Amino acid sequence: MELTVEQIAGLLQGKVRGDSSRKVSKLAKIEEATAGSLSFLSNLKYEPYLYTTGASAVLVGENFEPKKPCNPALIHVKDPYSALTVLLEAYNKQRLESKTGVEQPSFMASSAVMGENGFRGAFSYVGEGSVIGTGVKIFPQVYIGANVRVGNGTVLYPGARIYDNTVIGARCVIHAGVVIGSDGFGFAPQADGTYKTVPQVGNVVLEDEVSIGANTVIDCATMGSTIIRKGVKLDNLIQIAHNVEIGKNTVMAAQSGISGSTKVGENCVIAGQVGIIGHLTLANRTSIGAQSGISKSVTKEGTALFGSPAFNYKDNLRSLSVFRHLPDLQKRVEDLERKILNLPGTKGQDA
Repeated sequence: MELTVEQIAGLLQGKVRGDSSRKVSKLAKIEEATAGSLSFLSNLKYEPYLYTTGASAVLVGENFEPKKPCNPALIHVKDPYSALTVLLEAYNKQRLESKTGVEQPSFMASSAVMGENGFRGAFSYVGEGSVIGTGVKIFPQVYIGANVRVGNGTVLYPGARIYDNTVIGARCVIHAGVVIGSDGFGFAPQADGTYKTVPQVGNVVLEDEVSIGANTVIDCATMGSTIIRKGVKLDNLIQIAHNVEIGKNTVMAAQSGISGSTKVGENCVIAGQVGIIGHLTLANRTSIGAQSGISKSVTKEGTALFGSPAFNYKDNLRSLSVFRHLPDLQKRVEDLERKILNLPGTKGQDA
């Protein structure tokens, strides 16, 4: 895709300083950019590269003033990083919209339905009774089981596995290797020490604009639904257990896991390698630091937690500070004990 600097500025509602007729056909980091590239300057520690870069144009803040002459045309925008995101979204949309039709070999059951302007890649499978919306992109080797619903504009990348009866909303992104609807971890202990499998007969519901990272797994409910609400963003390598509910616009980083029947509120932030046990409730806007272990419900909105077991973030940092000084504190206590024992009138007495 080739655009002039003027066209890009119009798309971003920005103002141009320099040659607005220059053409841009690619994006690049400011320190690596060459002619025909568009870059951005958001963090001012990279400003020195502005005066040496080969980029044809650079996105800068609306109040940015260069300290010396520079070669690229400058596009002044409110937030360069957000503006870059808009461009990347436009590029990605164009790239995906160009993929239409059906590659062979692929399979779609006769009772399944797919809307217009969609794409089905080679070796993909769509099961009986499934309804696929308009503009859905199904990449190679995707499996979609029976009676699945996929909303308009959703993208399923290679190797995603969608089990029977799953409901996926509009404009969702399901990355490679994701498994949605596999059995929850349900086993009943028996008197002889064995375990009996508890059938998992529920499903998974993803609302609109949910993003699921590569190799993440979302288990179906034992009964009812495991629910991922609108706007949730899950990173790679996450485990969501049966009957979990995650509230709107919550984000969760890699290698974290949520045990069965826990309900996470809206606009929560869960960092990497966090473990949350089952049957808890986390209030809206809960924030959890990396590698924390959550063993109790959080009832107050906006709570920040850290540690394993997790407790108040600031208290935890203070505790860590004390912990680092424990050897010194022990030495001071021992010194005080010796001094007390050496006080007049204390010899031979219990201290």
